[in-house]
Amino acid sequence: MTADELLVLVADGDQKAFEELYGLVSGPVFGLVRRVVRDPAQSEEVAQEALLELWRSAARFDPARGSALSWVLTLAHRRAVDRVRTARAAGERDEREARRAHHPAFDQVLEEVEAGLEREWVRRCLDRLTALQRQSVTLAYYDGYTYREVAERLSLPLGTVKTRMRDGLNRLRDCLRGAA
Repeated sequence: MTADELLVLVADGDQKAFEELYGLVSGPVFGLVRRVVRDPAQSEEVAQEALLELWRSAARFDPARGSALSWVLTLAHRRAVDRVRTARAAGERDEREARRAHHPAFDQVLEEVEAGLEREWVRRCLDRLTALQRQSVTLAYYDGYTYREVAERLSLPLGTVKTRMRDGLNRLRDCLRGAA
């Protein structure tokens, strides 16, 4: 039987005719799809989809408009092109989303400006401390001395240094809150 005759029988639901038609057209269908899609695994999937569509839509075949093989290959070609377009659109969509979602980790100029402003605020706030508070805070936080070492260096009792530090840090905190 010819592919045209088999396709007419498939339109009537003849499974045996479909098996025979499948044997006739599956090679050309896969070859066409493979040339369009290129990926072997996806080509197999698209060819199977096209042949399933052949089974479902065989009643739409009109022998007056062309041969069964050209009709089947047209179905397969449309499926393959749809798959390529879908994959391309998904790739472009992913690329656009990645570009949109890309935020640089930081803006170096902005970071430097902000750090400079913060240093200036800290300097201004340190200037508002008493000389004794500023000296204790500077030794502890900028020079890295412990409270005990600050006390020894300034020849003051540890309790006095702790009080100066507490009072100085509280004033710094209040001053810096006003800067924020």
